[in-house]
Amino acid sequence: MRSNRANRSSNASRGGFTLAEVLAALVFMAIVIPVTLQGLQVASRAGSVAERKAVAARLAERKLNELIVTGQWQSSAVKGTMQEGWQTYNWTLESESWAEDGVMRVLTVRVTVPVQGQDYDVRISTLVDATQ
Repeated sequence: MRSNRANRSSNASRGGFTLAEVLAALVFMAIVIPVTLQGLQVASRAGSVAERKAVAARLAERKLNELIVTGQWQSSAVKGTMQEGWQTYNWTLESESWAEDGVMRVLTVRVTVPVQGQDYDVRISTLVDATQ
């Protein structure tokens, strides 16, 4: 019977945490939590940028095709805005001579993608025959 009491008292004394262990755990959490939140913010931004860039690439391709088919690429209206859902995207058209052949033109549609207060660009280019 006496050995049971000795085992119970030794087990009870090992069951809690010391003040130093609790403080060490709090310091560890104070370091880990901000780093984790920063990582989540970076991952969230990367996901938003990827999603919006995919939409912008689709819109740029659509606008480039529209400008070529309608012949508007030859006019002076070389910029504008497009709406996709609740988001507005600005686009510009750049036309320059192709270095390999003076008859061909390089058309580039640049779409600006706003994500969390920062702008990113997506560019889509193609060649067109300038004689038509």
